[in-house]
Amino acid sequence: MTSAEEQRPSPGGSWTRRGVLGGLLGAPVLLLAACSGDSDKGGGGGAASGASSSPKTSVAKITVSPADGVTDASFTDPVKVTVVDGKLGSVKLTGEDGKEIPGQLAADATSWASTGPLTSGTKYTVAAVATDADKLEADANTKFGTASPANTFIGYFTPENGATVGVGMPVSINFNKPVTNRKAVQQAITVTAQPGVEIVGHWFSSTRLDFRPEQYWAKGTKVTLQLRLKDVEGAKGVYGTQSKDVNFTVGRSQTSVADLSADTLTVTTDGQVTATYPIIGGAPEHKTWAGKLVISEQYQQTKMDSATVGLGDEYNIPDVPHAQRLTTSGTFIHGNYWSPDSQFGNANTSHGCIALKDAKGASDPNTNGAKFYASSIVGDVVEVINSGDKTVDPSNGLNGWNMDWATWRAGSAV
Repeated sequence: MTSAEEQRPSPGGSWTRRGVLGGLLGAPVLLLAACSGDSDKGGGGGAASGASSSPKTSVAKITVSPADGVTDASFTDPVKVTVVDGKLGSVKLTGEDGKEIPGQLAADATSWASTGPLTSGTKYTVAAVATDADKLEADANTKFGTASPANTFIGYFTPENGATVGVGMPVSINFNKPVTNRKAVQQAITVTAQPGVEIVGHWFSSTRLDFRPEQYWAKGTKVTLQLRLKDVEGAKGVYGTQSKDVNFTVGRSQTSVADLSADTLTVTTDGQVTATYPIIGGAPEHKTWAGKLVISEQYQQTKMDSATVGLGDEYNIPDVPHAQRLTTSGTFIHGNYWSPDSQFGNANTSHGCIALKDAKGASDPNTNGAKFYASSIVGDVVEVINSGDKTVDPSNGLNGWNMDWATWRAGSAV
């Protein structure tokens, strides 16, 4: 016996000879042979050769569209997954926010298509698994990104988020591009209120959509506007970009009646008459619009120039105090420091606006103009009666209350 060899009893009681170097190297050689997958290589014996046979591979072939790595895929087209020589077992389409996009597997399980909408400018992953006739699995894991639309539109809304408004404030949305697919756009906009009330949208034009209830809001109502316009096709090839919520609250209930035969403004707050002011209305040649007019803007002081409303150079007043807009066309209820005191409550001499006595520079909080301004908020209603003029066009300002409910509802696209 040499020093390189030993004799040891086998577990069955028989003896075996083993080289010391063979004990150190034999197992790694067998392992390499098994991992190589080639029975013609390595120094393993019969057992090792049998373990090295190649595993079978699934013949199922999966194709995903958009292809892996695409960065400008259409967000309006569905994602499609197909397989040949196999059946799809599962398909998972996930956005970068982790949300899964639903889809539909064909009855023969050879194709799948997404049914939920994609979002522009977003990255997605697809994980698909299929099996062939031998139940062997194949998988596909791909990534792609959607393009951002070249042509977009947005809606400018009023009131602003967090605002406290009067009972006559509608939700008004002006689009920066004409909308031809009115139904899709209106369906993507929701207005809800607490306490609940029916709210209906009305299209004044291809660029303006307003929402209101049948009657003025109840005081304290909380209103939520939900814009879900992102990727909504408003016109051919023109897509929305907004997805946001806007919340506002209806404050106390205040409405006023401007009687231009009596030349008085009577203010009612939460059901109680709180003030009566002498006023000046529009002169016979410049009558004030009749109807329910909603305060849409407020200015401590503002310039009024007759040239801007088509009246030439009849007036140009740089510092009109306590001005509150009632129509887009230029009707205001405002303070007046230039007319004699005798005209307030007795004469209609304005160019169509309603005036209350005030001080130059809006400097005296005790004037009627200052007090009415301080008591008012955007969304309050000033109803003009006995003006001798026709009712204001409902689209002239935020004045949709001058349209009966049936006509208002008829202007909805949904």
